[in-house]
Amino acid sequence: MTDTTDLRLLFHRLNNQLGIILSHAELLEAKSREDLTRSRATHVVAGVLEAMNIAKEIRARTIVVQPQPVSRPASIRRAG
Repeated sequence: MTDTTDLRLLFHRLNNQLGIILSHAELLEAKSREDLTRSRATHVVAGVLEAMNIAKEIRARTIVVQPQPVSRPASIRRAG
């Protein structure tokens, strides 16, 4: 595996885990009968969404798509 593939896999795993945390926090938020518990769940939801955005930004800054080799047109190949 290349470094880029490894990073993509790590970001995928991170987003999966954040998604699990997010869904549990949203359930707690929706089903909570106490204001304090609902408020805490709301903070967790906001924190996880921010973490997902940060992970997306880090991924965009660190994973550079490797350019694919471009084949030369036949006319250039013959000339060179």
